[in-house]
Amino acid sequence: MDQILTEHLEATSRSRIQQLIKQGLAEIDGKEVTKTGYRLEGGETVKLMVPDPAPVDLLPEDIPLDILYEDSNLLVINKQAGLVVHPSVGHESGTLVHAVLFHVPDLEGIGGEKRPGIVHRIDRFTSGILLIAKNDAALIDLQRQFKERLVSKQYAALVDGHPPTPEGRIEMPVGRDPSHRKRMSVTTPSRGKMAVTVYRTAEVFENHTLLDIELETGRTHQIRVHLAYIGIPIAGDTVYGYKQRTVPLKQRFFLHASSLSFTLPGEEKITTFNAPLPSGLENVLIWLREREKH
Repeated sequence: MDQILTEHLEATSRSRIQQLIKQGLAEIDGKEVTKTGYRLEGGETVKLMVPDPAPVDLLPEDIPLDILYEDSNLLVINKQAGLVVHPSVGHESGTLVHAVLFHVPDLEGIGGEKRPGIVHRIDRFTSGILLIAKNDAALIDLQRQFKERLVSKQYAALVDGHPPTPEGRIEMPVGRDPSHRKRMSVTTPSRGKMAVTVYRTAEVFENHTLLDIELETGRTHQIRVHLAYIGIPIAGDTVYGYKQRTVPLKQRFFLHASSLSFTLPGEEKITTFNAPLPSGLENVLIWLREREKH
């Protein structure tokens, strides 16, 4: 039943439809059904009551946003490092969501969830491109592109050490670290999801390497985990890398979502957005290049 409803209600996500069914808002031939996987025989009359999105219990906050692009469907934001994407325990205010609600007061929200419009996420201490959908139809379209791997995601990463080869492809499953539940780790296929990271050397220093990264999947902490696994943790990453920072970075690590290519909702051609390195990361490269001269 949930599959059929998803096909007919294109502006409502399947997860949202499943929530509504479980809430008793679906009927088959006039009888309430709360089982999302109810098998239809054919010929039934299926009815689903879709309430207006519940108001999100969030207060907009006037937090500056670096907006790279905006139209009626979405925002393309260059997120600063240190900004949490959406509210969570310990981060009930001061998040990107609060900032977006200030900029777009009529943001629809996704069924009242506390992450209205969030298409995908990047880590708190990662900077770079992030997409925010302004309506459910745009959200569903953009999330579909991510799910079907139609989005090209490029990152810039400075690592401690040098990779085993100038360019390479890491294919290893990533899942929760059984010893540290707040961390991720390379694990077995049964305990995690397959993740693919492609890297290419952009610049070599005595003790560091600047890499161009392309993600073919989007697992939590994927780049950080994969690079640490092959012995080249991201510079400044004290969780997966060295406890002592090897470059002059404070309260962040050297990882930046530099480019994103996808199809804008309602269009057919692929559009690419680029975000230059923040000055703090550019200054690290200048510092390294100066050291190389001596």
